[in-house]
Amino acid sequence: MLFNECMEGLEIRPDGCYIDCTAGGGGHSSGIAARLDGRGRLVSIDKDDEALAACGEKIKNFPGIDWRTVKADFVDIRDVAEELKLDRIDGILADLGVSSHQIDTPERGFSYALPGPLDMRMDNSRPLTAEKVINTYSEEDLADIFYKYGEERYSRRIAAGIVRDRKTKPFTDTITLANAIASYMPGRGRGEDQHPARRCFQALRIEVNGELDGLQKMLDDSVELLSDGGRIAVISFHSLEDRIVKDTFKTWENPCICPKDFPVCTCGRKPKGKVITRKPVVASPDEVKCNRRAHCCKLRIFEKIIERG
Repeated sequence: MLFNECMEGLEIRPDGCYIDCTAGGGGHSSGIAARLDGRGRLVSIDKDDEALAACGEKIKNFPGIDWRTVKADFVDIRDVAEELKLDRIDGILADLGVSSHQIDTPERGFSYALPGPLDMRMDNSRPLTAEKVINTYSEEDLADIFYKYGEERYSRRIAAGIVRDRKTKPFTDTITLANAIASYMPGRGRGEDQHPARRCFQALRIEVNGELDGLQKMLDDSVELLSDGGRIAVISFHSLEDRIVKDTFKTWENPCICPKDFPVCTCGRKPKGKVITRKPVVASPDEVKCNRRAHCCKLRIFEKIIERG
């Protein structure tokens, strides 16, 4: 999503070094690779084995480019960079959230519209699944997750229904859970344009994969890894992610914590660069028409500037 906007925003140099933190199927990575020459370098990170396999197939189309995949969580970007001895990184891309491949693969359990197990793991080696969350978390914890990660207004009502009904029969599949969530909601809650279970499924996915826990660390490590003039581009899909990215970029640009009436800064905090996107870049009407999932994505870009003297 936002392919052209990402490519333009990163200002890719043919001889540059880039990291795609969320390789997915390799779409964005392929775009970066196509803009590199034999001196360029690209590392594509993902914790999903299927995503890495799909990305690996695309590497075959660029035999002259130093492009490799690494199985890792984006929270470990610093470790990956150090292990590969990437001493100059000119751009970092992070496309947050679940990939289209993951959503469209029923057995992964991400979709409320497709029958499948309650899994939702991006990394299948992790022990925590959505089924375990739904059937073992307390009513209070479920309500908190639905409200915090899904911004679901009926979180307590839904959590109470789940805990009551799982005593009779545990939830094991996506469709049964999605239908149950819809049944717990009042009529006005079921009258929205989106599926009634969308927010709860989003919340479960975030909880299972610890998505927000690692986002802040990934951002903080990324800006330190960037070279002078390097850029980080982040695509988010819901307000929780976007708020973290927006506030972090704003703090990097203006980190001073001195009282506003101080004539000069005394806290000593220096800006890390500048925000390129004063307002988030959103998908064009044409892209949304081709891919409905693009309607909620937002792209923000920051450029690192190292002060001299």
